[in-house]
Amino acid sequence: MAEITYTQNRDYFIPDIVLKEKQHKPLGKYGRMRKDYLKNHRPTLWNRFILRDMLSEHLCEIDNKANARFDDLLSLYAERYGITEQLKATDQMEWVRRMNNIVSAVEEIILTEIVYS
Repeated sequence: MAEITYTQNRDYFIPDIVLKEKQHKPLGKYGRMRKDYLKNHRPTLWNRFILRDMLSEHLCEIDNKANARFDDLLSLYAERYGITEQLKATDQMEWVRRMNNIVSAVEEIILTEIVYS
């Protein structure tokens, strides 16, 4: 464990917080939404991740988990509601309408279960 150093500012000693250099992957939609949520609505948790230098790992994990869950739920709902390639070939507008409906439902589930929890 690294030794913590302090800088004196008048009568107070303030810890010198230095984040390790890491290679950051770009965040996807759900990782950015989680970051915004933590920063604006859960400041204690946000500070805990920042101080432990675990924010980027957490956001990548949330983004990966949310994308995997999105893919699983989308295919499950498409199968359940009969959204097939046959429908796409015969009635494209109906296929688009149904897909938009299930995408909205799946995104709401992802936001509730993963991003805003």
